[in-house]
Amino acid sequence: MSDPAPSSSPGKGRAIAVTGSSRGIGAGIALELARRGFTVGCLSRGGGLPDGADPDGPYIPHTCDVTDEASIKAAIDGFAKDAGGLNGVVNNAGLMIEEKSAELSRATFEAVMATNATSVMLVSRDAFPHLVAAGGGGIVNIGSFWDKIGVSRNAPYCASKAAIAAITRCHAVEWARHGIHVVNIAPGYIETDMNHEFFESEATKEWLRQRSPLGRPGLVPDVAKLVAALFCEDIPFLTGETIYIDGGQAVAN
Repeated sequence: MSDPAPSSSPGKGRAIAVTGSSRGIGAGIALELARRGFTVGCLSRGGGLPDGADPDGPYIPHTCDVTDEASIKAAIDGFAKDAGGLNGVVNNAGLMIEEKSAELSRATFEAVMATNATSVMLVSRDAFPHLVAAGGGGIVNIGSFWDKIGVSRNAPYCASKAAIAAITRCHAVEWARHGIHVVNIAPGYIETDMNHEFFESEATKEWLRQRSPLGRPGLVPDVAKLVAALFCEDIPFLTGETIYIDGGQAVAN
């Protein structure tokens, strides 16, 4: 993945924080937002730039462990200070651990929930006063189309993504009067640098040909462009909803 060529700048003067921005979908979102002129807060455990980012680009990295309240607050407050304000957040950080439900430990379940769902509540909570100070803004949460289906060995992940959808609805209702709109993006199978080998296997390709109307996984830019469009187009009446971007797989099955 590499930094896209500069485009028009609908995001100029606006700052968006992205959690889990170092690799995969998060990195793609950060790069796309930067391409559109936003100042991007790159929040990750390592505290570095996204893979492929131009070191001279509009990125402000901050170390952030989304399972640690103090770390979250320091990262959000620090980025808002560095950028001169905060106009939006993308809650992207995620964790998947597969385990049989009959053998699932409480520690594993809570670890997945902490990273995927509790972090959405904490990051959004700490971003709230900054968004209010900015006169409103947007929060985009990254869920999954697994929020409405049952998947063997993935009770923690499915539960956490369903929780994100619920948090999205609640925050949208509660914060609308402050000019804050909240949307949940629920991707299907997306090929990234971290799962490329899985999607290259013939067994996986054949499975997708049978299960997905498009017969293939989505790509990181599919999700990144949707997220960026939500910030660029400024559609405050779109709030509290989950937008599925899965190539039609969920409705076909």
